Amino acid sequence: MPNRDFAQQRHRLVRELRKLGVRADAVLRAMATVPRELFVPDEYQADAYRNSALPIGSGQTISQPLIVAQMAEALLLEPTDRVLEVGAGSGYMAAILSQIVREVYTIERLPDLAEAAAERLWKLNYANVCVRQGDGTLGWPERAPFDGVVVSAGGPQVPQALMDQLCVGGRLVIPLGETESVQELTRLIRRNAAIFDREDLGAVRFVPLVTGAP
Repeated sequence: MPNRDFAQQRHRLVRELRKLGVRADAVLRAMATVPRELFVPDEYQADAYRNSALPIGSGQTISQPLIVAQMAEALLLEPTDRVLEVGAGSGYMAAILSQIVREVYTIERLPDLAEAAAERLWKLNYANVCVRQGDGTLGWPERAPFDGVVVSAGGPQVPQALMDQLCVGGRLVIPLGETESVQELTRLIRRNAAIFDREDLGAVRFVPLVTGAP
């Protein structure tokens, strides 16, 4: 399929996202720019701009575009921000964020996905993204504090290390729930060293947030 067809599909997707309530211009511009077809396996490229999750191997998925846009919008991003992502997957969310903020640090637990994401982001010249393979629940302490933290996997509670690495005024977006089938996209805003405001943003469904070595 020619690249121009993918470009047309990206713009149709952005129009769909607007109709579904995404309003942040910076997020929509990023969604119109990043080639999602290059972040999915070849056999799924024809479906890259459907508003649905797709398999990326190792039992993981690339989130549906609407969820990616909503999570990026929920971070309330500024161009000077530094953002941590937990759960790099194929690198798509990191690429979207890289078009909006100054620096992106993304962690992927599974070595094969981490290696592939790092290579893909490098080849596509997303030079302001750094990829690490490891336990994302531990964060990236030597690069903290972060203006934003986004977790692309769900769990029953927010890992303490991620809360500790959020700067005052920073935003943390994560799916929270006791099971995969009952999760709420949640935003925390750090007001001071001990106080976080919490806001529930809607029901979602993500793969589990896993700790430790694969």
